Parts: sequence; structure tokens; C-alpha cells
Amino acid sequence: MSDLTLPERPTLQDLQEYVANAVRDRGFDQTDIAKRFMLLLEECGEFARAARKQAGIKFAEDTHMAELSHEAADVLIVLLGICTMLDVDLEQAFRGKEELNKKRTWK
Repeated sequence: MSDLTLPERPTLQDLQEYVANAVRDRGFDQTDIAKRFMLLLEECGEFARAARKQAGIKFAEDTHMAELSHEAADVLIVLLGICTMLDVDLEQAFRGKEELNKKRTWK
């Protein structure tokens, strides 16, 4: 059983810190960055497969299906873990990127 807890209304930084602690507690902190990126791609594929099912797009009957929201969460968990490995504060990166995006012209 884990002692990990999140605040009631976590910030992105709270989530990133939570995932960093979870990765360490669960023994995944020795996984290299290349393996983490492969895991991210795998989780993105599972998310896409679940989205296809929800959208009513055909898929093989023997395909394992998971809940869409769980797959979205898996993508975020792995992304946050990678960001921590690379010393990226994702909340600050998001804010900075959005300031740039606000100045762009979108067609």
C-alpha cells in the first residue's frame, strides 16, 4: 500500500511531483529515457484504440479494450515522468508556450 496522496485540487506541478514519487516508490526510477519514450508511445496507442472504440470505428473483436479515461491518464502519467527525468517543469513549460501561442495568428 502506498502513502502517496494528492491535494483535492492538484496543480500540474502537484501531479508531476506525485508521479515522480510514484515512479520512485514503484521501482521504475532506473528505467532509461528511451524505454520511457517507448512506453509513452505504447500508452498513446492504447489511448487511440480506446478513442476509436468510443467513436464507433471498427476494430478486431479480439482487441483488448480499456477505458478511455484510464488510457488518457496513463499517457499523462508517463509524460509527467519523462518531464521529471528531463528536468522539465511541465506547468511552467505550458504557461510559457501558451504565451507564445497567444501571439500567433491562427488560420
